Formats: sequence, C-alpha cells, structure tokens
Amino acid sequence: MDQGMADELARLAPLLSGRIGRTIVLVGLMGAGKSCVGRRLAARLGLDFVDSDAEFEAASGSSISDYFARFGEAAFREGERKVIARLLDGPPVVLATGGGAFVDPTTRERIKAAGTSVWIRADLELLLKRTVGRDHRPLLKQGDPREILGRLMEARYPIYAEADIIVESTDEVPEATVIRVMEGLITYLDLEKTV
Repeated sequence: MDQGMADELARLAPLLSGRIGRTIVLVGLMGAGKSCVGRRLAARLGLDFVDSDAEFEAASGSSISDYFARFGEAAFREGERKVIARLLDGPPVVLATGGGAFVDPTTRERIKAAGTSVWIRADLELLLKRTVGRDHRPLLKQGDPREILGRLMEARYPIYAEADIIVESTDEVPEATVIRVMEGLITYLDLEKTV
C-alpha cells in the first residue's frame, strides 16, 4: 500500500466513526475478497470482523465442504440462515457472508432489514485466479470452475445488485477495495440521512 492510499484510509475512517449503527454485510461470489477486505475494513472502522462461514463451521462442528457432502446444500443454507440471523441480532460488525447467502430470499430480506449490504463485485478472471486450486470451495468441485463461476455470475449477479452499495474488487491491493467500500458507505449514509 502506498502513502497516498494510507492517507486516504486515514481521511475516510473518521468520517464513518460512530456512524455505523448496523452490521455491514459483505456479499458476492467466492473469491471476490469479502473476508480479506472485511478484516481490513473492520480494523479501520473499529468494529469486529465476523465470517459467516467460520461461524457456521464453529456452530456445526464441521467444515463447509464436509457438511455439504454429508447433508447437501439445502441443509447448509438452512444452517447459514440461522447463523446470519443470529449475527444480525448482535452489535454492529463487519460480516463477510458466503457466496450463496444473499441469494437466499429469507437471508436477503433479513440482511435488508437489519444490515447495510455491500456487494463486492469481481470479474470472472479475477474470481478464477483467487479460487482455482483451493480445496474449501465445494461448488467448484462439481465440474469446470470457469463454467461454474460463469453460471453463478449469471444467476447471482442480478440478485447481488440489490445490495445497498456496489463496489468493484480488482487485482489491486485489498486496501483499494476498502477505500471504495468506505466511500460507498459515506455516500449511502449521507443519502440515508436526508431521506
């Protein structure tokens, strides 16, 4: 991260300080950078970072891959729904969700009611670069990752577009995306305040 980026982060953080009254929910496909960006964003905002997948694994006592294999996607989504609802009932945090969480209508409505959603959007090549060869992506084990991600983008991107804020994830340092999220939050909160 260069000095200009560090200065911009330092400038933006006080503008949001004390103004985050709801959980910031990061949504998007696997590999978009939700966890990486989320950790850095939380640190800048003085909030805790929570990964819904990690919370699911802790609650279920099983990895997501194993849970998928044993019980299927429907059972996983039901458990994920419960975990996210519990997290939204708590104090504001930065919450990174699994790629399919926001697609679930019940979870999406819960997020809309209790959180501020941020879609971290990435193109196919970046998603492939970040996900191929990683064992913890059960959906990508079901065939050609390019085809699977392409289908997921086609199905999910129109739903992700319902997020309160949309930012691009690029192949830059994660702080660049953090800056875009912070700018989006500032704009969104200002608009929300005047409504």
